[in-house]
Amino acid sequence: MFSRKMIGLGAIAAMSISSTMVFANDTPINGTVQSRCVIQTDTAGTYANPNAYTLTTSPTDGGELAVIRFDVSLADAYYAQITAPSSFSSSPNLPDVVTWTGDTVVQTVSDSTGMSAYESSKVEIGMMDRYDLTATGSTWFKTSSVAAMGGNKAFAGGDYTAIVVAECIAQ
Repeated sequence: MFSRKMIGLGAIAAMSISSTMVFANDTPINGTVQSRCVIQTDTAGTYANPNAYTLTTSPTDGGELAVIRFDVSLADAYYAQITAPSSFSSSPNLPDVVTWTGDTVVQTVSDSTGMSAYESSKVEIGMMDRYDLTATGSTWFKTSSVAAMGGNKAFAGGDYTAIVVAECIAQ
């Protein structure tokens, strides 16, 4: 059988193993960042139908441009990225392919000195326009959209919706 000496060594060995065990704990550190760039829709755009195969936001044809306001409280921290529509988010069934054109331009600024170069220094990539928001304050952007039905076919009667995507991207 076992001697007391062997049992004692076993207990010492068990204690030494347990004393080297390591316990760990992951402690989170949380935080919330409030954007210093706020986007508001000032005017939802409206399509006019000046002929059977065109939908346009042009005011001269009876449409209305979409107007989006960016309010920035931290200069040189954000880009405004605005993408004109390139598809309908809802529409009746269409008989052909729709060709899209659109553009975004600065309509009004709250700081004519600090924001004067916004339009001349914008970057255009396809239907997307990107502006470096270098000053604090508000900037109103207007976006035009034209949808033309292929083959000069008529748009079907019904409701059409297309979305302008406006993003404030941290630099």
